[in-house]
Amino acid sequence: MKQGIGRLRFASDDIQMPKVTRKMLARIMSYFSPYWTKMVLVIGIIIVISILGLVPPVLIKTIIDTALPQKDLVMLSLLILISVAITVILGLLQVAQSYLSIWISKHIVLNMKNQMYKHLQNMSLNFYTAAKPGEIITRITSDIDGIQEIFNTTVVNALTSFVVLISTAIVLISMNWKLAMVGMIILPTFIIPTRKVGKLKWKIATKSQEKISDLNQIIQETFSISGSLLTKIFSKENDELAKFEQINNEVIGLQIKESLVGRWFRMTITTFIAIGPMLIYFYGGYLFIKGEISIGSIIAFVALLGRLYLPVSQLSNIHIDITRSLALFQRIFDYLDQKQEIENKPNATVLGVIKGKVDFEKVHFSYNSKVKVLEDISFSVNPGTMVALVGSSGVGKTTITNLIPRLYEVNKGSIKIDDRDIRDVTLDSLRSQIGIVMQEPYLFNDTIEENLRYGKKDATLKEMMEACKAAYIHDFIMTLPDNYKTIVGNRGIKLSGGEKQRVSVARVILKDPRIVILDEATSSLDSVSERYIQKAMVPLLKNRTSFVIAHRLSTVLAADQIFVIENGTIAESGNHKELLKQYGLYRQIYNIQFGGETSSEEALSIQS
Repeated sequence: MKQGIGRLRFASDDIQMPKVTRKMLARIMSYFSPYWTKMVLVIGIIIVISILGLVPPVLIKTIIDTALPQKDLVMLSLLILISVAITVILGLLQVAQSYLSIWISKHIVLNMKNQMYKHLQNMSLNFYTAAKPGEIITRITSDIDGIQEIFNTTVVNALTSFVVLISTAIVLISMNWKLAMVGMIILPTFIIPTRKVGKLKWKIATKSQEKISDLNQIIQETFSISGSLLTKIFSKENDELAKFEQINNEVIGLQIKESLVGRWFRMTITTFIAIGPMLIYFYGGYLFIKGEISIGSIIAFVALLGRLYLPVSQLSNIHIDITRSLALFQRIFDYLDQKQEIENKPNATVLGVIKGKVDFEKVHFSYNSKVKVLEDISFSVNPGTMVALVGSSGVGKTTITNLIPRLYEVNKGSIKIDDRDIRDVTLDSLRSQIGIVMQEPYLFNDTIEENLRYGKKDATLKEMMEACKAAYIHDFIMTLPDNYKTIVGNRGIKLSGGEKQRVSVARVILKDPRIVILDEATSSLDSVSERYIQKAMVPLLKNRTSFVIAHRLSTVLAADQIFVIENGTIAESGNHKELLKQYGLYRQIYNIQFGGETSSEEALSIQS
């Protein structure tokens, strides 16, 4: 199962590099433009550093050609002091430039993460049912974190290298154009291989990020409470470790390959950088013998040559860095470009305080074009009415309730609240008046108090205590060491299922919604916990429109309306007594649960 790093095969020829279009560059630059004043300051500092960096080699020429031959100690001391002062100033300027560069890059990352988080928050449930959590984490963390290096290294190095290259070339040519040409003759060898190296590095970087996403996915799944419990129960620790080791091995192999890509190219550059000074000494010596140049000029030339080759070497690598950066930008833009299926209309209005009337009018819905989930659903619910949705698993009960707060968008038809189409009102004003108690209550790894504040962020302790008393959970909370300050653990693991559910009911009571949805709120609880939850539901459902999903009919007998869902349609409707008289599907379910006479064939068909 493990794969050796040395034997790692890299097959990514099918990965296509993105086209560097004007639109893409403009989009990338839009993240830099808010900081243009600081970027101008960085450019100014780079120019000053580049110019000051030319002074010490020129001073060397003066020291060797003038101060030493004339034995002028004062001149020698002055030139050395100037050289030291410039070195100190250069150091200070480099610190300032580094600070500004880091500040800009960190704020770009800050804004991109905020943008990505906001975008992902507004994605519909369809997105989260398909996306891998590990992939999401990678995009919003390591992918965006990699962007800061683009400015710190790629952009700043490109600017620095360009200014240093131009200024150094001008000085070299002014000193001796013949010697300058000899020094520059090998420069084209730095540039030729960069395109091929850059393309390969981009492919490896793309594949590496994909594998890191897979690694994050394993970590997220196996170290969650549910995943860890499942792993231990089925004794799959070794299997999961083997999977982790394999992908981790592949990640390391790709990262090693990326760091080594173009090593022959870099070796060639290093060789030519070493050869350059030898050529200068050879040809410079020839010119010195002819009396056309001084020894100080030759030494200054060699010193300046390093300033010429280094920026060319860096510029040749800029293409590689840019292509790697494009891999990150493309992954980030892929997520940011995913359409938000559910969003406010441009002219959406605020939904005022509602009475709670709900109307479904010929509603059709499917998660994809192939599988129909709901078909021609129509019903009307009056304010304050309790509605029960009954049927076997997978017939569309939860989907109906998810459509009310627009967690999904209907394909056809409309849903109205107080005679207003929910697509015409803002999402916040709609969802603020709907409360949901789910089958699996979710609590954050925080205090009970903070979990309750999710229902009402400015709730007082008195309000929270009243809500918890109504949910029959206050007395239990007061037995805990820290009462309402008690940390509940990851997903509320420190609480039992019934305790978590009652906290979630209290949270919804604090929210005080006009419409309440109970999605199998008691199905996974024991009989004692179920009784507590049923008591807690009395204040929760009072004077509110409610939708209750339940397999156990004992929780829906008192409903004002019962809709029996079968194959995505409403097969039967009425109250409990009316449905029993119809001798249909509801009567069959009732007989099974309460010991009525139903054939084994009918029982099997109902349970399937």
